[in-house]
Amino acid sequence: MKKFVKILAALMAVVTMVTMFAGCNSGTGNDSDANANKDAKLEILDTEYITEDYAIAVAKEETQLLADINAALKALKENGTVKKIQDKYISGIEHDLVFQQDVEGKEVIKMGTNAEFPPYEFKEGDSIVGIDAEIAAAIADALGKKLVIEDMLFDATIPALVAGKIDFIMAGLTVTDERKESVNFTESYATGVQVVIVKEGSEITSADDLFAPKADGSLWKVGVQQGTTGDLYTTWDLEEPEEGEPTAQIERYNKGADAVQALVAGKVDCVVIDNEPAKEFVAVNNK
Repeated sequence: MKKFVKILAALMAVVTMVTMFAGCNSGTGNDSDANANKDAKLEILDTEYITEDYAIAVAKEETQLLADINAALKALKENGTVKKIQDKYISGIEHDLVFQQDVEGKEVIKMGTNAEFPPYEFKEGDSIVGIDAEIAAAIADALGKKLVIEDMLFDATIPALVAGKIDFIMAGLTVTDERKESVNFTESYATGVQVVIVKEGSEITSADDLFAPKADGSLWKVGVQQGTTGDLYTTWDLEEPEEGEPTAQIERYNKGADAVQALVAGKVDCVVIDNEPAKEFVAVNNK
């Protein structure tokens, strides 16, 4: 708990001014810098940074809702619905599931998320789609409710839940002891792997390289999405370790895509993020 309070204080003290990047037309740096970086190829290191469980968060006082969601989630895992949804977005295998969300007169249940985390949640036109969105729809069907998804910054989701503005969170949310201080978690529905994205030819060839400074003694610059597990763990491990000197400076962005664009632009040395969004971002960049 002491470490978490320290990290929260550090995060709150940082005022992050996020620049919206748009390839080489970002408006930052000079033209030669843009031309040098626009064709940068990215890759995901073979070594994982950390493995974690994703679950649904519910307010502490909502014990019945927690039980109801757990029961629905258990049934959806047992009948193969969860796997079908995951296969659709990860492996491209279409499913035949039909959700009953167009039925009028249902009580609304509100899900909080950050729709910048493909394939778990992302925008497709005006709709929010993805693994979490479809599993949530299936859960809402099981509960006889109509799902409404509220899009917000990732680090605003838990405060919104605690304040009663939403009923639950599905946002690729990792179960941690620190988060358990504020919310209750369901059983896990997915396993996430935090990985490291680098430019091809980077000095960083393994996640372990981040635990020592650069060869010249300077700190690595590590891009993360603010408030995510990647942010928390790299802060604990690299920026403010309990033992030893810091080996990295953490650069926080509101969106994972912004952190990746910062890597392309040469503003950070790597990005630490969940493996599935990492694959999406790398594929889009390397087209």
